[in-house]
Amino acid sequence: MIVSVCVVAYNEEKVLGNLLNDIKAQDYEHSKIEVVLIDSMSTDHTKDIMRDFQQQTSDDFKKIQVLENLKKKQASGWNVAIRNFSGDVMIRVDAHASIPPEFVRKNVEILESGEMVSGGPRPNMIDESTPWKETLLLAEQSMFGSSMASYRRSQKKQYVKSLFHGAYRREVLEKVNGFDEQLGRTEDNEFHYRIRQAGYQICYSPEIISYQHARSTLPGMLKQKYGNGYWVALTLKACPGCLAIYHFVPFAFIGGIIVTSVLAACHHSLLAKMMWGAYSCLAVIMSLMAVKGKKKYWQELLLPFLFFLLHVSYGIGSLVGFLKLPFWKYKKCER
Repeated sequence: MIVSVCVVAYNEEKVLGNLLNDIKAQDYEHSKIEVVLIDSMSTDHTKDIMRDFQQQTSDDFKKIQVLENLKKKQASGWNVAIRNFSGDVMIRVDAHASIPPEFVRKNVEILESGEMVSGGPRPNMIDESTPWKETLLLAEQSMFGSSMASYRRSQKKQYVKSLFHGAYRREVLEKVNGFDEQLGRTEDNEFHYRIRQAGYQICYSPEIISYQHARSTLPGMLKQKYGNGYWVALTLKACPGCLAIYHFVPFAFIGGIIVTSVLAACHHSLLAKMMWGAYSCLAVIMSLMAVKGKKKYWQELLLPFLFFLLHVSYGIGSLVGFLKLPFWKYKKCER
């Protein structure tokens, strides 16, 4: 089975080299691996790193391609990969990721067992261990700080609605026909929704593990959460079926803050006291669960506050998205 490992990158000179080393370290036969590297018009040395990798390791792999994503968007970059890969299988790997040596082989084993799409958990990692970054990582990894979706942390093999770093047989990509380039952040959800609608199942295996570099600053995490919430709201116009109730919990939280605050200003504070009491208790409980068995730092005392900031950032993003929704000119793609 010929496997095309595809990477889309924009200004990732700091981490791309490590990922390329991970690809070189794969224990699957390299003569059956094609590497497709797509640069989204980077302004740093990302493309130079790709070119150097192509020149230095071209004899080690079946084929290495370096392509351009002129539209710059993540979704359009993956469409460039879909149009140009030559293998039987395409594996998507984010540039800000790390893959262990058995990553490709484990995907091939699942696909050769009869599955059409495979993948596994993608825990976060940090590039430098400091007490603050470790605390941010705990906030991101917690179910309370990210999501309860089964493809994030389940330890059993199962069929899921979506996943990270998926491996797709060519037949699936030819039938489903690419990513919706009008979407941002939620393009994966919409793409996997169409895969399921086409009759294919998405197989999650806890043995297929990969890693993602977590945002190393609080502003970076908040910006990410805001963008996630914003695009979740807009995606209701494009593909409501690819979203779940939990996607809108932070928006409901923002709504609760607004409603209870108005009521409290009108001397009806009972609901506000109940909501903040319940949220505070839950935030403390989830913080204790997050630090259980971990090395303790005083910064971890800030976890309840961090959870609050992440939820508010996501919720405000959704609020802004809902306000823009009636004016967003989404065109249904012809595929």
